[in-house]
Amino acid sequence: MPIDASLVGRAFPATQPHPVTAEAVQAFTAAVGSAPDGNVPPTFPIVVAFAALQDFLAAEQVELSRIVHGDQRFRYQRPVAVGDVLTAQLTVTGVRSIGGNDIVSTSSEITDADGGVVCTATATIVHRGGAA
Repeated sequence: MPIDASLVGRAFPATQPHPVTAEAVQAFTAAVGSAPDGNVPPTFPIVVAFAALQDFLAAEQVELSRIVHGDQRFRYQRPVAVGDVLTAQLTVTGVRSIGGNDIVSTSSEITDADGGVVCTATATIVHRGGAA
């Protein structure tokens, strides 16, 4: 089922709060194969941005197995720190079809517990068309 282009501009509900703990940062650095250095890695917000993407896919009944990740970028207002509690709200910023596949652009605003913007994560995903 193709992605509906009328989703452009639609914001989805924010994710559940995600506490940034020392344990979560340690698990993240181990998962990506880097040594912990006491700082939160700049790619750590992918944890909450991916939760927002999963919520979007579930709401639109899109199978994760049909998604290929195309691009990911982060634009920071400030670094993420242990003790932050992050949420992400995903907005669909573009949908186009190429060769039977849908190219979906998203922007996830990642905020702290006070509502302050920590960073904005933009992503491009490809929804593979054709038979499963």
